[in-house]
Amino acid sequence: MRAPLVVAGYTDEVLDAVGGTLTEAERDRAERFTRKQDRLDFVAAHLLVRHCAAVLLCVRACVLTLVQSCERCGKAHGRPSIAEAPELSVSLAHTSGYVSAAAGIGKVGVDAEHATAGQADENLIALALTPAEAELVGLDNRRLIRQWVRKEALVKRGELALDRLREVDLSKLPFEGRTHEWDGRHLLEWTSGTVMATAILNEPGELRLMGG
Repeated sequence: MRAPLVVAGYTDEVLDAVGGTLTEAERDRAERFTRKQDRLDFVAAHLLVRHCAAVLLCVRACVLTLVQSCERCGKAHGRPSIAEAPELSVSLAHTSGYVSAAAGIGKVGVDAEHATAGQADENLIALALTPAEAELVGLDNRRLIRQWVRKEALVKRGELALDRLREVDLSKLPFEGRTHEWDGRHLLEWTSGTVMATAILNEPGELRLMGG
């Protein structure tokens, strides 16, 4: 199988470009969103992760079923997987108007968040950063969000928890550049407008940004 694949883009571009069919559980979850944009982001991310898996598996996205099951409550949310290819790991993320997805053998995790210029949230710094990370970030919000999406990607790989973010120190990672290595993991990082995103893979992967 080819190297891990990460694809990202603005929600409207993704909805125009990829196909697939949501499950009943996914449609039910989508309908619960009160904001139309949130609903579209959810749908786009769930279709995009099928697209990533389909490319790696050399099949059509419409034949793949995305399933999610919470380890705590058993409901249809939590870490995603492809029913027809349990050996493949997948991950997805959506923030207002933008979505990303990843697929590959071995653990994968992706996250994306909007980051505005300006002063960082000191409460978020206290929640998420080690002292060394906090010193590097200062009050730079974009640096804070870069560290946040990195740690969220680790959470989605199953290697970290939201209540233990300060247990992992990423202060050795630079803030610039698209590819990095950290503790045997491979990072793909990018920005698109105000969006900052990170994918963490077991091996070097391919990044495709829709719309350039």
